Amino acid sequence: MLTVNVKGCESFIETSVQNEFISKAQSALETLNRGTGAGNDFLGWNKLPSELPQSIVDDCLSVVDKWVEKEIDLVVAIGIGGSYLGAKAVIEALSHAFTNQMGESRGPKIVFAGQNLSEEYIAELMDLISVQNVAAIVISKSGTTTEPAVAFRLIRSYIEKTYGAVDARERIVAITDKKRGALKSLADQEGYRTFVIEDNIGGRFSVLTPVGLLPVAVAGFDIKVLLKGARDMEAICNKHDASNPAIQYAAMRNALYAAGKKIELLVGFNPKLQYVGEWWKQLYGESEGKNGKGIFPAAVNFTTDLHSMGQYIQDGERTLFETVIHVVNSKRSVVIDADPQNLDGLNFLAGKHVELCNEMAQLGTKLAHVDGGVPNIEISIDQIDEYNIGQLLYFFEKACGISAYVLGVNPFDQPGVEAYKKNMFALLDKPGYEELSKELKKKL
Repeated sequence: MLTVNVKGCESFIETSVQNEFISKAQSALETLNRGTGAGNDFLGWNKLPSELPQSIVDDCLSVVDKWVEKEIDLVVAIGIGGSYLGAKAVIEALSHAFTNQMGESRGPKIVFAGQNLSEEYIAELMDLISVQNVAAIVISKSGTTTEPAVAFRLIRSYIEKTYGAVDARERIVAITDKKRGALKSLADQEGYRTFVIEDNIGGRFSVLTPVGLLPVAVAGFDIKVLLKGARDMEAICNKHDASNPAIQYAAMRNALYAAGKKIELLVGFNPKLQYVGEWWKQLYGESEGKNGKGIFPAAVNFTTDLHSMGQYIQDGERTLFETVIHVVNSKRSVVIDADPQNLDGLNFLAGKHVELCNEMAQLGTKLAHVDGGVPNIEISIDQIDEYNIGQLLYFFEKACGISAYVLGVNPFDQPGVEAYKKNMFALLDKPGYEELSKELKKKL
């Protein structure tokens, strides 16, 4: 079961201050659960694990069955931000690290598009789909977000030209708005199978909806177990006492922020968690970074990044703290051999598991960084599997809502992301942006 350990912060935050912020987090949890806070029309995710209709899971699995029948071997998941990061995080965490090189997977290979505007990336993606039996999942509430809309236009055109319009209907699934929007209209017109993004669930909180569940199911992983983990964590995170891990995490990170720690490093000691860090960065950055406030979220992978970022973390400006995801049990076993020559001097490790070295690296890093002025929060999960990843996802979502309310911001809006879009549209000469285009081009 997921636990939070804040002992690595005790030398930085007095007990009285910890208790003060725990009380604030408890009040924030009450605000969240009662739906009385800012953005309360976006709380559909809060009870999602326990209230998700079984029919949605069944419908996801029926898509999997259909595509297995058609021998689909590559699925392009098209989306950006919360429409792709959650699925990417889960699939990367659960997949064999060398699936592509070994040519084996539990389901069709999943690749992602619509998360950038790189022409080379798109061209190379088209190279790939030209030699595969392809289907696509397009995820967009409006259908007009530039990055995924561009990718979908190109991939849809390829699928229709290659397989014909009739077969294309069985190869494209749209996850979009219930009633309106360009993608919804197109899906109805073309007869695509659709899943709904509910109005009360924002993109960065959508991983436990079809937005995340369908790509994960297609990749061959057990979404029922994923949801079971999230459901069990939902019950734990609704407790109003200090044993609630979401309260512990939200309280401590806000106490550290008040003490001048402005940057949070999410640390994984297993490379499978890299995209969990990417998903977490959006979740917390977009939820808290507003009104001139917010902890800056960054993510690193140890021990790898200790050889690049370790110097700064140890000795740089003391404005950061670490949150480490500790995986208690490795699912694989590798023991280090003895070497008669011992030229590398490693025979003292003979007979020991590689993961023991990883554990000691983690402990040694914690001691060094805490001594160097970097507080340490530790989040432990039993192992990397569907159940524990489901727990981790919901835990971070719940703690995010609590933390943002403690901070005093609306966790569920993102007014700052529109500025670049307006400038991009103007510079691309989109109709309606002529005046802004003139203003911007004078600055260039």
